Amino acid sequence: MNNKLTRRDHLSTVLKWAFIGSNNINYGTLQGSGYGWAVSKILRKIYPNDEDYKKSLQVETEYFNTTPYVAPLIIGADIALQEKQGIESLEAVRSIKTSLMGPLAGVGDSLLWVLYPTIMGSIGGYMALEGNPLGAIIWIFLNALLILLRIKLYDIGYQSGIRLITDLADQLTSFTDAASVMGLTVVGSLIATVVKVYTPLEFKFQEVSLPVQTEILDKIMPGLLPLLLTALVYWLMEHKKWGFLKVILVIIIFSLLGSYFGFLGVAP
Repeated sequence: MNNKLTRRDHLSTVLKWAFIGSNNINYGTLQGSGYGWAVSKILRKIYPNDEDYKKSLQVETEYFNTTPYVAPLIIGADIALQEKQGIESLEAVRSIKTSLMGPLAGVGDSLLWVLYPTIMGSIGGYMALEGNPLGAIIWIFLNALLILLRIKLYDIGYQSGIRLITDLADQLTSFTDAASVMGLTVVGSLIATVVKVYTPLEFKFQEVSLPVQTEILDKIMPGLLPLLLTALVYWLMEHKKWGFLKVILVIIIFSLLGSYFGFLGVAP
């Protein structure tokens, strides 16, 4: 370990993410494989030992998903932590990735994924339609600025990671715990807002009709069915070692059967 990283190492890492890594997506870990590939070369310099290198890559290829433009902020902090603390920093790295990717995606999606290309693309597109070549030139120039933004965000993340180690070394455990709590909170909120499970079943007794979803399950705990489904998927993948494709296939079949027999439906 402790091989000194150069400016070329850092530029190579952020550019690998910018041009290829952020586009390497799969249904299991989304951007995880691209993230792992982008940092693999620089991590190899940090970890000459094969086993340490493998442990680091296992963390780096886990689930990751955020706006590609702002991800270098996380990557920079990640590299700084591992450069200073080595294999002992992996839990902190995992917590930082989990806790920051959601909030950064909220900002990045709004400003850089939607607002920025909509406004600037409209201006450039209108100029191009009018026959002005500056429309295309402006659009290319603006996209080049986004690459420079990624490099700058990487530098900010890297310097923040160094300060985390040097200035807040005694509080690093507390920071890691706080980041873990934040990450779990983000994941928990995603379960309730993104996972959708609804049953139209009704409990009927003579003249009484009681909707199971709204009057029973939601009274116990709103989002109970999404939570149970998430727990089941976690159990199948963690303890039964099911692959994500098998889980997706089973969920699709179960959803089709549920819709056909009427015990699953779309929320009104």
